[in-house]
Amino acid sequence: MKIALISGSPKVNNSVSGALLKDLKSHLAKKAEIIEIGFHKTILSEEVLEELKDADTLVFSCPLYVDGIPSHLLSCLIQLEKVSWQNPNIHTYGIVNCGFYEGIQAKFALKLFENWCARSGCIFGGGVGIGGGGALNAAPTVKNGHGPKAPIDKALKILADNIIQQRTQENHYVSVAFPRFLYRMAGQMGWRQMIKENGGKAKDLGKRPDLL
Repeated sequence: MKIALISGSPKVNNSVSGALLKDLKSHLAKKAEIIEIGFHKTILSEEVLEELKDADTLVFSCPLYVDGIPSHLLSCLIQLEKVSWQNPNIHTYGIVNCGFYEGIQAKFALKLFENWCARSGCIFGGGVGIGGGGALNAAPTVKNGHGPKAPIDKALKILADNIIQQRTQENHYVSVAFPRFLYRMAGQMGWRQMIKENGGKAKDLGKRPDLL
């Protein structure tokens, strides 16, 4: 079996999407041939399209953008519709992380992957919506299965088992094992720090563009 792990984050490095694929890969090790590909721009090269032709499984990981997927990733999916898959039963799975605390916020983004599968002829195997993604990069040294990452790692392990067996699953939604109010406080502190580092003031966070 050849599994393509595809990061759909616009970030080339240090993305939560990439980190989640790395964790998923640890559960797939030695069970299949793994190729890792980044969809970071709007155009896919012919080399990438050719490499994906003989994949048996596609696993997309991306951040949530306004209840959907990043626009560049949508462009890439449209290009993938033209690929003549060597395996007519290719399975597709999705992992969507969001800054919201609730993983259910990724529901519609996962639906986009399901709709794409219906259009392209792939089999949608389900996915995982992950809430509290902002905390994952803040705790890179926490081992899988421990601390805030425990429920996420459990969901990824279940997903990995289904991928190997090419089974479908219901979309599963999880959040970091971290109190919601503390997650919100940490996020607010991060925004204040970021705006100060960029020459602004904390009070500017409440500003809105004038309505025309």
